[in-house]
Amino acid sequence: MSRRVVIAGLGDSGLLTAIRLARGDIDVVGISAKPALVSGQELGVRLARPADWARDYWIPFERFRGLDRVRTVQAQLTGLDTEARTVLARAADGSVVTEPYDALVISTGVTNGFWRQPNLQSANEIGADLQGAHVRLAAAASIAVIGGGAAAVSSAANLAAAWPGKRIDLYFPGDRALPGHHPRVWATVRRRLAGAGVGLHPGHRAELPDGFTGERITADPVRWSTGQPDVGAGAVLWAIGRVRPNTGWLPAVMLDDDGFVRVTSELTVPGYPGVFAIGDVAATDPLRSSARNRADALLARNVRAWFDGGSLRSYRPAGRRWGSVLGVQPDGLQVFTPNGRAFRFPAWSIDRVLQPWIVRRGIYRGIRD
Repeated sequence: MSRRVVIAGLGDSGLLTAIRLARGDIDVVGISAKPALVSGQELGVRLARPADWARDYWIPFERFRGLDRVRTVQAQLTGLDTEARTVLARAADGSVVTEPYDALVISTGVTNGFWRQPNLQSANEIGADLQGAHVRLAAAASIAVIGGGAAAVSSAANLAAAWPGKRIDLYFPGDRALPGHHPRVWATVRRRLAGAGVGLHPGHRAELPDGFTGERITADPVRWSTGQPDVGAGAVLWAIGRVRPNTGWLPAVMLDDDGFVRVTSELTVPGYPGVFAIGDVAATDPLRSSARNRADALLARNVRAWFDGGSLRSYRPAGRRWGSVLGVQPDGLQVFTPNGRAFRFPAWSIDRVLQPWIVRRGIYRGIRD
């Protein structure tokens, strides 16, 4: 049996799956709109300290030793022919790309704000976007961050740490931010935000202009559907979680009512043998948590089992979000467990242990300098 796997999307989940599959007799092809891993993680660090973020979260594919046996194709996905078992895409020069598959992994992620977009980009364009947002926020005397999820909370905390002289305010709709996390997480993070001078404004739900999903930093006053007076700031950062799945290239029958890819507990797409999905695009559970629970190992095992006619294992999602919220800080990296408890990697260990040994060698199987 032929063993050619096409991985559609090389973000965090797709890249890790490709690395795990690129061994033995499996031929792996990865299709990405970017020439590198451009992670959707740690928005706050990306905005406040873009050089630090780029070092760890923007990494050209050729630097990954685990991708040496993977053929990467930079192209925009345009269609899927399930009868011919072929993925269709368009390269930057407009040429048509056709990639046949025996097994397909859909890992195209979601569009979210200005920092997670599925369009084709060169390295120069990625760098311009990275610096442009940082410069825009650096020039503002005050910043209003809109949203209650980890991206908004992380942005407020990191911007306040980078520019302690600025007025930074966080507006969120509920009684507390981080509603997907255990309540202990917000209690811990709230103290840190308050200590950094961030203004906290619960119960504020913003009115959005028609069609606006937070894809740019704005400067117009923010209006609230919850009745508070309008709020103005030098820059308004929208991190409101209006994610849209990158599934416009897929047949509608594969998708749920919200446009995410339907999957079984084994991460297979029902009705399509040999088609799998993982990450934020896969409708595994309400939190779509396979993007953050290292499901790449299970998926790679299931792809091999499918080729061999073996049994597939089920993915068991976590009930709450977990992991880092604020990213690396001067005192280290705080990581929260699903039950809200925290443990910390001390500052000295980040560049000596965590990044070189746990992340670069352990998770990514080696990254060239």
